[in-house]
Amino acid sequence: MCAAVYVLSTVTGYVLTSALLLKFPSLLHRRKHGGFRSRHISHRGGAGENLENTMAAFKHAVQLGTDMLELDCHLTKDEQVVVLHDHNLIRSTGVGVDVSSVAYADLPPYLCRLGVTFQKECYCEGGEDKRIPLLREVFENFPATPVNIDIKVNNDTLIKKVSELVVKYDREHLTVWGNSNNTVVKKCYNENPRIPVLFSMPRVLLLVGLFYTGLLPFFPLKEQFLEIPMPSIITKLKDPSGMTRSQRVLTWLADTLLMRKALFDHLTARGIQVYIWVLNDEEDFKRAFDLGATGIMTDYPTKLKEFMENNRDICGVCASCPAPTTALTCVLRCFPCEPTWAGSPFLHRPPTPPMVTMTRSKTFQAYLPSCHRTYSCIHCRAHLANHDELISKSFQGSQGRAYLFNSVVNVGCGPAEERVLLTGLHAVADIYCENCKTTLGWKYEHAFESSQKYKEGKFIIELAHMIKDNGWD
Repeated sequence: MCAAVYVLSTVTGYVLTSALLLKFPSLLHRRKHGGFRSRHISHRGGAGENLENTMAAFKHAVQLGTDMLELDCHLTKDEQVVVLHDHNLIRSTGVGVDVSSVAYADLPPYLCRLGVTFQKECYCEGGEDKRIPLLREVFENFPATPVNIDIKVNNDTLIKKVSELVVKYDREHLTVWGNSNNTVVKKCYNENPRIPVLFSMPRVLLLVGLFYTGLLPFFPLKEQFLEIPMPSIITKLKDPSGMTRSQRVLTWLADTLLMRKALFDHLTARGIQVYIWVLNDEEDFKRAFDLGATGIMTDYPTKLKEFMENNRDICGVCASCPAPTTALTCVLRCFPCEPTWAGSPFLHRPPTPPMVTMTRSKTFQAYLPSCHRTYSCIHCRAHLANHDELISKSFQGSQGRAYLFNSVVNVGCGPAEERVLLTGLHAVADIYCENCKTTLGWKYEHAFESSQKYKEGKFIIELAHMIKDNGWD
């Protein structure tokens, strides 16, 4: 009897704790801060409206206001990183050779007419642009647009060269990469851990298993993006009458297990974005957003844009933002009213500094006067604080010395949480650079000891994340 009571109480405690952490994961995990949030994603640039993975397709999608470009990469014989889906050129160009065996200058052009993979019996007629582009061209032409890169083959040189291009064009905060192959994702992460990675297929299966056993809330995740298909679209790509019973059952089971709002909400609360691919019908658009997906990947960016504009309440696009606008623009405009500011008696919204737009991929909220000595983010050179706002250099962070400031700029705040620090119990909120999303330190929201009250509303920035600018010599 005692053993049964013990087992029952243990199981009950586990279930309740799992349910609590599933709903409120920030109690155990620090929320990930991404460099962008994408609702509208153009698959291969919009393969249903222009020839896939061409500069014409990418330009069209960006002009529409897409939040992200999805593309695929291969390596040519002369080690050029090209944007191309298939390793063999037969489907796209009519020439039956592998891209790895052809120098870039010798690559044939795309065919005039290509099938749309995720739309039944549909083809896209090409325009004048039939050239296979280089990845660097995409980076040069769209410096401020997030890019989702599928590393198509397990090739160390390809992974290294893609990483070098991302670093060269200062896009670590605007890029996500990976593959369904777990080995490729591990190599990507090891090559450059500053570039966010996608869940591989084995990790997706692990994720689902953890979710249904209740272990997911306790499990740390390094990935920042979950990119999965909606299995039910198979019935739209194939004739249901031509599918066997086992195929229909398997499709239903996969759809039931994967398309779970509770799973998506939990990941979103942990700062992990959920993208569903490749959806081309309004019915699927609505279902994905209703399930809580962060973004939708589509071959028809115009259709998705029109759907989002006509269903702003469903898509999570703020109704106060004037149309037309992209979801990313909306999020940035409405950041001051982000829900993380609400619900705590300790949180006070800082004054919003004036916006200053820079060229290319840099957008800083504020510049500090160049006549004053300032501190900047060492990772992206965004201004952080004026030297006159420095209170003390005698603090210690997780990475060494840290400075206490009266006020800062270009800094975002996470949710407040109670922590026992060297000087006692405090309610603090992690702070991060709004430009590159690097965690810089923390803000003191509330001090429980009277001797520490002077810290309330002040900011800690670790010295490892700062560099001196303007007039220090």
